[in-house]
Amino acid sequence: MDSPALLAVIGQVEADGIDVWLDGGWGVDALLGHQTREHDDLDLVVELGHASRLIELLEGLGYSLVAGAPPKSFVMVDTRGRQVDVHPVTFDAEGGGLYQMDDGNEWVYPGEGFTGRGSVDERPMRCLSPEVQVLVHAGYELTQKDYRELYLLRERFGVEPPPALLENVLAAAQAEDET
Repeated sequence: MDSPALLAVIGQVEADGIDVWLDGGWGVDALLGHQTREHDDLDLVVELGHASRLIELLEGLGYSLVAGAPPKSFVMVDTRGRQVDVHPVTFDAEGGGLYQMDDGNEWVYPGEGFTGRGSVDERPMRCLSPEVQVLVHAGYELTQKDYRELYLLRERFGVEPPPALLENVLAAAQAEDET
């Protein structure tokens, strides 16, 4: 997923009055204000009540639903292989985003996580905050690119990764310095 494709998606969605927040790799890059790597996909968080309309809008841009369905995560891909992963949430009274996981459990994006702001190609974007990006990264098996993102968030925003991840985060930074 390149930045022009991202901007097309976000432009279409926001023109329809739907708020979305960048998550994952593009969310980190938006917080940093520049693209640090190539991205296989675009991760979006959206209010569950807008998920059906979001699907329609993405279909209008040539994307097809290939996996999942609301109220859980779903994946849409276009004919060029560009992928949008959508994470629907229901907001609670405190502003947290309740996310229904595939295993039936709920995970809560903390309300302060929706205050993140960044930019892609100098266009302002809503994104998850640095603290919540770190929290989200701690929820799955990480790769080198994930450790690097955690390092960049630590360096730029002072957000410490969980202690169990710190050694790998620092090793990823050292490996990058050696290349």
